[in-house]
Amino acid sequence: MARIFAVANQKGGVGKTTTTVNLAAALAAHGQRVLLVDLDPQGNATMGSGVDKRTVPSTVYQVLVGLKTLKESFVRAEESGYDVLASNRELAGAEVELVEIDNREKRLKDELATVDADYDFVLIDCPPSLSMLTLNGLCSAHGVIIPMQCEYFALEGLSDLVNTIKQVHAKLNRDLKIIGLLRVMFDPRSTLSQQVSAQLEAHFGDKVFKAVIPRNVRLAEAPSHGLPGVVFDKAAKGSQAYLSFAAEMIERIKTM
Repeated sequence: MARIFAVANQKGGVGKTTTTVNLAAALAAHGQRVLLVDLDPQGNATMGSGVDKRTVPSTVYQVLVGLKTLKESFVRAEESGYDVLASNRELAGAEVELVEIDNREKRLKDELATVDADYDFVLIDCPPSLSMLTLNGLCSAHGVIIPMQCEYFALEGLSDLVNTIKQVHAKLNRDLKIIGLLRVMFDPRSTLSQQVSAQLEAHFGDKVFKAVIPRNVRLAEAPSHGLPGVVFDKAAKGSQAYLSFAAEMIERIKTM
């Protein structure tokens, strides 16, 4: 049975896509079977996995609107070691088209059920807004991974996201829960980062992952090479942090 996790945060620029592609690559490096679903019309997770969004034969858009099945649509990111259900600008049109479709918020969930036995992990990269696409991701998932920077604006956005997750849990997906908060782009020299990190640990306890992802140039360079940082430079501090995070995730789901 695949464990399905949405990587979500309504605030933009917090490292959702970086986390999704690097966690996927790190889990694959730990021997897990992984599917990455790119639900963002920008297609950054697709390109960052080494898949060209401009030439891919079919995308998550065709799957959501019923033109193709998931099994017909995913592609293999050979260098990265996992499968990708790609995205591109076509997906922006799905918002409008899904309004007319029955059971529209559970289209992705129904398709993921058809590949449940094929993967250990499914990671969903959600767009930075509460849209029909994000709702599909949250309705499909067993849990939410929240990457966040240790700054005060991020704390404000976190309360909104937690409320959204509670609403989806109550009305649409009783399995949904917060798996954990991942501190990303962390600067240990910053007093503010340390203060916010301490507040997170005090408020959320063991919901805060032990792994901490530092600011790292090699992670930032990796997308320009079309690879996750874990594959681009496995020895980099950021890559090692994601490998530790993946190991922690594998242990954490054993207790779920």
